[in-house]
Amino acid sequence: MSSQSSHPVLEGPLLSKNSWHLFVPKTYVLLRQGYTAAHLKQDVFAGLTVAIVALPLSMALAIASGTTPDKGLITAIVAGLLISLLGGSRYQIGGPTGAFVVVVFNVIAQFGYNGLVLATLMAGGMLVLAGLCRLGTYIKYIPDPVVTGFTSGIALLIFTGQINDFLGLHLDNLPADFLGKITALAQNLHKIESHVIYISLLSLLLILFLRRLAPKWPGFLIAIVAMSLLVWSFDLSVETIGSKFGEMPSSLPAPMLPDLSFDLVKQLFPSALTIAFLAGIESLLSAVVADGMTGTRHRSNCELVAQGVANFASALFGGMPATGAIARTATNIRAGAYSPLSGIIHAVALLLVVLLFAPLAAYIPLACLSAILMIVAWNMSEADKVIHHFKAPIGDQVVLWTTLLLTVFVDLNLAIQVGFVFSAVLFMHKMAEAVKVQTHHDLLAEDIDDLIDPTTTPPRQTLPEGVLSYHFNGPFFFGAAQGLLDRLTRTGTPPNVVILNMRDVPFIDSSGSNALSIFIRQASKSGVWLLITGCTPAVKKTLEKMNALSKMPHVQFYDHYREAVHAALPLNSQRLN
Repeated sequence: MSSQSSHPVLEGPLLSKNSWHLFVPKTYVLLRQGYTAAHLKQDVFAGLTVAIVALPLSMALAIASGTTPDKGLITAIVAGLLISLLGGSRYQIGGPTGAFVVVVFNVIAQFGYNGLVLATLMAGGMLVLAGLCRLGTYIKYIPDPVVTGFTSGIALLIFTGQINDFLGLHLDNLPADFLGKITALAQNLHKIESHVIYISLLSLLLILFLRRLAPKWPGFLIAIVAMSLLVWSFDLSVETIGSKFGEMPSSLPAPMLPDLSFDLVKQLFPSALTIAFLAGIESLLSAVVADGMTGTRHRSNCELVAQGVANFASALFGGMPATGAIARTATNIRAGAYSPLSGIIHAVALLLVVLLFAPLAAYIPLACLSAILMIVAWNMSEADKVIHHFKAPIGDQVVLWTTLLLTVFVDLNLAIQVGFVFSAVLFMHKMAEAVKVQTHHDLLAEDIDDLIDPTTTPPRQTLPEGVLSYHFNGPFFFGAAQGLLDRLTRTGTPPNVVILNMRDVPFIDSSGSNALSIFIRQASKSGVWLLITGCTPAVKKTLEKMNALSKMPHVQFYDHYREAVHAALPLNSQRLN
């Protein structure tokens, strides 16, 4: 059977009759397989459990992002429902996450909330397009040092961003840059309010205590309820959601398009690209984590489409960017979820909270939310992975620390771009070093044993004078082409016959093909015969497409090296005579 018939999904248009199943949501698949009352019971329990975790986190992340707490809940409800309903992961829980805090804060600071809505709409379209183009398959190739670097950098920015509320400094309009913010906080440490820091520390200790002794209990929610009751009972002068943002709305807003302008779209394009990138990365990482915990397999491109639709809808309803949340997804699995309906139930439960209990959110102290976000930031920092990278090769360390430092001190967009460029350059360097060109007159033992007819071949250990052999080992790609060309052209007096053994070349790109074409032309001008052996069909097809072999009369192909050696002997004799 041909390769085309074996892998029909990889051929043809984006939504061909052979590829539509890649975009079928897991919800439909599992319901079609059969869904029982027992399964519903599992999903209801898991969905309510995740809702309890998501409730405080959604509000805290929205506040940290520079907007109001209701925006976080809207995102968890609208985007969370659509991600579970349309996604390609069985257990994915979607909503606002810490990865977006820095980019959302910067967009709102520069362009206002209207700019954030427009950027999120654009990011949603990008994610849908990425899914339809099946780019989800390639997310796994994003270098780990880049992911670790910007994730740790974001975590550090989130952590420092909570110091103001944690200490009760009441500083407005803090500088956006890291050094300026740290300087302003240090200069105002004398303004610390003791009762605020008591609430912050109590919240922090209570959450850590519950994590140690009762890890299955909803520590964040318990801390919020306990601190809210404490502040209300003793009428403490502590800033709360109500005192800073007013009363929470008890309904979802009507969908609305933002104000559009071509200039604004151009200015927001880098931020939209970053939002789409972060949403794609974190959602698929979350899906991979879920697969590892359960032994299931997600549909990456279906997941990207769902993320795009969810972000588009979240923006229309006045929400924020959303993605798959790793911690909430893991909680969903541990709570015994059976299907994506648990995520839908989680969204419905949050909606009921907004409809019935929104006014109670006014009593939540911001100091408690700052303690929650500090714990979220620590979990995001992946300190163990950063420490582990100290043992990595120096190139990987440079990529990680460059990405991290640029994220913290300069800009997240630039950090990702530079991290990718550094990783690409490092990869090219490694690949170029991995490609070996062996030049030898001596026949290898395996080659001597492999000769067509040892009885008719001269029993010598070397190729005759005038015959030169090269053995390539590794991909003949753009990073290695120049080095290979230098080696190929460094032959001194032209030989009569050159054997190019390419059996260990898995692929060749346009630059490699061009380098080889230059060598072939130079050899042909000198009347040198080129015998290419072991060339795979894919490599040969690329050479033919690139016209590397056109009008080259002195080029011959052989399947095996022994055949090329046997053919080289009479060709060499003709030239010598």
